[in-house]
Formats: sequence, structure tokens, C-alpha cells
Amino acid sequence: MSTTSPRFELPERPVVMGIESSCDETGVGIVRWVGDGTLELMADAVASSVDEHARFGGVVPEIASRAHLEAMGPTMRRALDEAGIEKPDAVCVTIGPGLAGALLVGVAAAKAYAAAWNVPFFAINHLAGHVAVDTLEHGPMPPCVALLVSGGHTHLLHVEHLGKPIVELGTTVDDAAGEAFDKVARLLGLGYPGGPEVDRLARQGDPTAVVFPRGMTGPRDARHDFSFSGLKTAVARFVEAKERAGEPVPVADVAAGFQEAVADVLTMKAVRAAQDLGVDTLVLGGGATANSRLRELAEERCAAAGITLRVPRPKLCTDNGVMIASLGAHLIAAGAQPSSLGAATDPGLSVSVSQVVA
Repeated sequence: MSTTSPRFELPERPVVMGIESSCDETGVGIVRWVGDGTLELMADAVASSVDEHARFGGVVPEIASRAHLEAMGPTMRRALDEAGIEKPDAVCVTIGPGLAGALLVGVAAAKAYAAAWNVPFFAINHLAGHVAVDTLEHGPMPPCVALLVSGGHTHLLHVEHLGKPIVELGTTVDDAAGEAFDKVARLLGLGYPGGPEVDRLARQGDPTAVVFPRGMTGPRDARHDFSFSGLKTAVARFVEAKERAGEPVPVADVAAGFQEAVADVLTMKAVRAAQDLGVDTLVLGGGATANSRLRELAEERCAAAGITLRVPRPKLCTDNGVMIASLGAHLIAAGAQPSSLGAATDPGLSVSVSQVVA
């Protein structure tokens, strides 16, 4: 079979499917353009393997890959039934970044479905999808700065248009913010995933009782980069000192202080980036943006700076197929050509590459 995608004639308002399998969620989402230039959500089917990873305190790649294999067929059927269609007009899939084995499952499935249905195939960037999904919540996206925060990624991005390459302004030099939440949750004896557990406990604590360092916020530090490894170490040393002294660890206060430090740095740098670029819109994306303090502080600082804050509802922030379908729909509208069926997965794909063509 040829790996080169033939030319397709898509309808004016195509129905676009997105398949996501970069980590521990198997997602199939379906969207379509409506008359006023906005996207309509037709289906959002997700199967998560998070419970299978909980006892290991983190995602185990082999378990994730096997879970995707088991979930792909049933999740696909649920999405098609929810949308009330037999097939979409185009199939999009996460080609990277992500776990190598997990990506292979989703990409192989997407290529097979596209070939069987004789519809175009688009290989899409996972991170750019987290930005594009906001258009389902708030409509067309103006030029903006996007802050992506998840278990594996922390990025500040400049987005001029979803049909154009995205420019990375900064990223983490060590741990991602969500990864730091998981590690601190483990230090405090909390469950996995750590983000929701720390958020829940922090509401019971005093964020000023234990003040933790704010990484990379000095005058000589990179304006748009992040570092959370030192913060994680500071929490570990605080907990160890209390235990050595035979004193109880004020778990709620530690959670609140840690969460405040993360939210403080993320929102400060995101607002500063928007001001540096002269844009008046900030978009939050990624699973860790479900954190209540991050949202609250972003709202406060954006309001004070005269910046419009756009945050999708929590279900759209976590990994799902809808975000891949949304980005694919915008790329198609901008005139993107289908990807080759020979396009290879790229676990380290740069956020500046919205679509892999060959």
C-alpha cells in the first residue's frame, strides 16, 4: 500500500476526528465547523488507565501502551455513536510528543481508520492541541500567550494564529510543574495523581505558614523559563527536618505553601510574557490548569493587568481527542494538506511543529 496520502476534496464544513494516546488517556473526539466560524463539539470519548498506574506512583509506559490497545476500539465506537455518524471527513492523531509506545498505538489506529474510510490523515502536535481546544469554549482565538501546564510539560507559547507555527517563549529546565506536584504528593504520603490531592489538601492549609522558594525569578534568570526541581528539594528538606526532630509535619500547610509557590511563578511569568509581547489574551491549557489556586491567581493577575484570561473547562484541559480534532480542524481551515501515511511518531516533537506532513 502506498504511504502517500492522495488529494481529497473536503466539504466546506468538515467533520473532524481526533485520536489521542500520548500518555495514559485513550481519547477520541469529534468536532465540526458551524456557520458562524466556530467549532461544535460532537463527541468526547475518553478511557483512562490512571488507576492502573496509581500503585506505581506514576505512569508506566508498557502498561499505558497495553491499555491503549484494549481501549481504542471501544472508545472509537462510543465516539461515533455519540456523534451519530458512521465516519468522519478527516482523521487526526497525536504524532508527538509523548510516550513512544503509547503514541504508536494511536497513530497505527488512526492510519488504519483513515485508510479504511478513505479519508485524509493528519499527524498533529499534542501540545498545540491543548491550545486549540480552548476555541470550543471561547470561540475564535486572537493572538495570545498560552501557558501549558501538565504532568510532563510546562511551556510559555506565543500563538499568532492556530494555522501558523507556534513560538516557544520558554519552558522548564528540569521538572514540569505537574511532575513536581506528583513528587511532592509522594513526599507527603498522598495518592497519585498528586495534583488533585495537593489541591484538595492545600485548601485546608495556610499558604503563608511555610514559604518555599520561587525558582528562576531573579533578575539574571531567563524571563520565560521555569525550574521546579529546587522547590521540590526544598519541600523534601523541610519534611526531613521535621521528621528528624520528631515533630509532626504540617501536611496541609506544606501543600498550601508548595502550591502557592508554583502558582505564583507560573502566573507571574505568564502575565509578564503577555506584557512583553503586547498581547492582551492569556490562555491556560493542560491537565494541571485544573488546579484551583492557579486559576484563581491567574484571574487576579490578569484582571489587574488588563489581560483577558481564557481557560477551558477542566475536562477539556486534560488529554482528550477533542483537542487533537480542534487543532486539525483549524489546520484544515488554514489550507493544510494531509500527512503521509508513512509519517513517523516523534516522542520529542517540538511545539513549533503543529503538523508532521511526511
